Amino acid sequence: MTFAQKYGPWALVAGASEGVGAAFAEAIAERGVNVVLLARRAAVLDEIASRLRRHGVETRVVAIDLAADDAVPTIIEATQDLEIGMLVYCAGADPDFRPFLGQPIETAETMLRRNCLVPMRLCHHFAPAMVSRGRGGIVLFGSGAGFAGGPNMVAYSATKAFDMVFAEALWTELHDSGVDVLGLILGKTDTPALRRLEYARGQIGSPDERPKDTASVDDVIAEAFDNLANGPTWIVGENLRAAAQMMGSVSRSDAVRFIMQASAASMGDG
Repeated sequence: MTFAQKYGPWALVAGASEGVGAAFAEAIAERGVNVVLLARRAAVLDEIASRLRRHGVETRVVAIDLAADDAVPTIIEATQDLEIGMLVYCAGADPDFRPFLGQPIETAETMLRRNCLVPMRLCHHFAPAMVSRGRGGIVLFGSGAGFAGGPNMVAYSATKAFDMVFAEALWTELHDSGVDVLGLILGKTDTPALRRLEYARGQIGSPDERPKDTASVDDVIAEAFDNLANGPTWIVGENLRAAAQMMGSVSRSDAVRFIMQASAASMGDG
């Protein structure tokens, strides 16, 4: 079975405006599957859609704030005439990296909706048809931040822990039905969002500079597509896999202390 036969004829990619999401959407298009692009910036999505159509596929743009109350109904309505064979949810980065008490509670609530409630609802809507067809795929992006709690990412790390366990649990229910479910766990990745954050924090001298110790988007995409059927969880990159193994061998308290030290080092505080 070809990629398009397994995961087509349409894929839905949330968070497709830049970085890993845009690259994932293009890799899907290169394999002959039509793509629905979701993100807030319509003009940017239109540019990406135009690029994807060069691969001979169709595209559809849905400009939407994934944290909005009506996000899921809007997505469902916009795709009701399409056969969605693949759901990729790679939205949900934390652009702030600030203390929990230093932000309004609404900031955390917004992250909770975008990172947990919306992907859960989209899975509940799109997965039944995949199961009925006996084919399809769901990829939920997680983060090494979900391995243990750490400073300046209280809500973010908690939501990413949810995403990882949710993907694992969903895999246990769907993997015998022909539907691949993968929790894709990323570490520090060289994306425009990370460059903006580190530039704002004075850690790099230009938004065009690559942050230190980052995986490339190309490497992330290559590992992801090589392991779509290797769920429930795939940790991207040898360094992150080694860190996960180390953290799994110590107590939860020691794992948290490890995250604290790594966070302090990344901030230049130790």
